[in-house]
Amino acid sequence: MNENGFRVLVKEKIADSGVDLLRGKFDVDLGTDWDDGELAQRIGDYDAILIRSATKLTADLIEKGSRLKVIGRAGVGVDNVDVPAATKRGIIVANAPEANTIAAAEHTMALLLAVSRNIPQAHASLTAGKWERSKFGGMEVYEKTLGILGFGRIGTYVAERAKSFGMHVVAFDPFVSAERYRELGVEKAETSDDVYAKADIITLHLPKTPDTANWLNDEAFAKMRDGVKIVNVARGELIDHEALQRALESGKVGGAALDVFPQEPITEHPLFHMEQVIVTPHLGASTAEAQDRAGVITAEQVAAALEGGMVTNAVNIPRLSPEDMEQLGPLMPLCTKLGRLAMALGEASSVDRIQIGYEGRLSEFDTRLLTISVLNGVLQGHTEEPVNFVNAHTLAEERGIAVAEQKESESEDFTELVRVEVVSDAGSVEVAGTGFGPRQVPHLVSVYGQSFNMALADHLAFFRYRDQPGMIGRVGDVFGRHGVNIHSAAVGAEEGADEAVMVVTTNAPVPQELIDEITGFDDFRTGRAVSL
Repeated sequence: MNENGFRVLVKEKIADSGVDLLRGKFDVDLGTDWDDGELAQRIGDYDAILIRSATKLTADLIEKGSRLKVIGRAGVGVDNVDVPAATKRGIIVANAPEANTIAAAEHTMALLLAVSRNIPQAHASLTAGKWERSKFGGMEVYEKTLGILGFGRIGTYVAERAKSFGMHVVAFDPFVSAERYRELGVEKAETSDDVYAKADIITLHLPKTPDTANWLNDEAFAKMRDGVKIVNVARGELIDHEALQRALESGKVGGAALDVFPQEPITEHPLFHMEQVIVTPHLGASTAEAQDRAGVITAEQVAAALEGGMVTNAVNIPRLSPEDMEQLGPLMPLCTKLGRLAMALGEASSVDRIQIGYEGRLSEFDTRLLTISVLNGVLQGHTEEPVNFVNAHTLAEERGIAVAEQKESESEDFTELVRVEVVSDAGSVEVAGTGFGPRQVPHLVSVYGQSFNMALADHLAFFRYRDQPGMIGRVGDVFGRHGVNIHSAAVGAEEGADEAVMVVTTNAPVPQELIDEITGFDDFRTGRAVSL
């Protein structure tokens, strides 16, 4: 028995070096050959469990793990772990999101070269007994333009490798600072349309969110250069595959290389029978090195959790002191919502700085947890890696986004106030909020420099307009004609100022055509619908 008495179960096969690391510190059992049902009977004997993708840690199983302190998932996702159930029990869930980044970047380059030189097609032809040199003439990538959609860790690795081939690189990602593009010698695109207009080859490295689903669709393909080639080693849902088929049939797209698909496993699809298409069965992370790296990284995370160290890949909230949780915990949702709102209201193509101000009673506390909550709101859904309460600062730093805190012991109107300002190349947007009542219900108290007081809701719309009579009625009329029910409304207008700000909340997302109709009126300057 080890001195600390911790027992670790390695339920699935990981790198031997990862197992050795754990055995040097704890008592380790291997459960790779356990019968069905054995895990449920024995999980209560362990302080930590290490799994891959095959083991499903349900709420019932987690409940049986009465001693569990940490769950390690040797891989990127944690879909097979009931994270809320683990969090409720105070169990840290950690994974290895960076383990496959090099493998994914290299596979992207492999497919990029293969689709450019028709390598799989030529191989199949030759092994079928044909010699067809003229049929499979390819395209050099030297001095061609590679368009990268999503410029996180994998996207930057791809850019570095493409530049070594003499390619020009243009990338789009509004959640990366302009300085980061300059450091890497990559052209920053203001919109994805700018990428479509310039790129000979386009590779996707976007996160999977409702907003990015079918990012490449008929409209996107129509804006691309004739003969463009598409590479996807990220998520299958990023491409409308029926639209891709139409673009290939018309010749608009000259070739596609796909490693991921909306439903997996998949062995039959019309794209698979098209000569211009190369497919692989989700091999982006399938290298021996990536698999070994995932096992070692996860073993390190499990060891850190058991020994009280920093669990840098935790995907749920780390355990906090009761004192901090009592004071700051209720304000975390407010900070997350303010971060998301500030980003949604900004119109910039990049983010350079996030300034967070804490006023009143909050100035007396260690507010790092609240700052992380703001970053979660700012970055959520905009990075390849899932954002959590441990990695948010690192993800912001990787994207060249500076983060600063300011504290003021006095707040003019509130006991405690949080201000969030997002600074970019296009200017800045500031929002402010506070918690009301014993449950600290999040309230929005300032936007665009105008003050009001409104409980934050899931769906909001914001309008800036010239302050004059009749404007509220015009907004209400349009909402009514579109059949959208306004739940509440507030107006902020500083005395003597020319501009007013109106905020309305609804119980459903506000359609963009409604926003466009209102902003088309004289004296309405901007309008924005936001869902938090």
